[in-house]
Amino acid sequence: MNKVKVLFVCMGNICRSPTAHGMFESIVNKEGLSDSFEIDSAGTHAYHIGKQPDSRAQATAKGRGLDLSYIRARQVDKADFEHYDYILAMDNDNYALLDQACASEYKDKLHMFLDFASESSLHEVPDPYYGGSRGFENVFDMVEEASKGLLADIKKKYSISL
Repeated sequence: MNKVKVLFVCMGNICRSPTAHGMFESIVNKEGLSDSFEIDSAGTHAYHIGKQPDSRAQATAKGRGLDLSYIRARQVDKADFEHYDYILAMDNDNYALLDQACASEYKDKLHMFLDFASESSLHEVPDPYYGGSRGFENVFDMVEEASKGLLADIKKKYSISL
């Protein structure tokens, strides 16, 4: 079986998308499914290319047993639309930018990440950059729930099991 390729996208790729990247990867690894996935993250803007995730995101991750230090910010590339099976936007603005850049034959790959969070009434993962540490904690909670829902959806769609 080919790997299921998942790309998480926010604006700068230093807060929300690397958090989702690390969380989803952790959940996939705990399920013993790492060989079935390719996971990455990117930003719609080039503000932070090559940089590690925000120090507050890393601290919050570390407090939850996750290491995000290996992730480096990059910008979404045109080739990503063909390469990835799931392209998950954190908010409406980034979804609109992805939709605008995406060729029509790949539009079915675009999703709002929180659409996979069955318990959430929210549609967007808020940007914690200008908020306090509680904002990062809230983002981690949302991302964890959506990651579990995404994995369940992928397992069902692709008949993936241990």
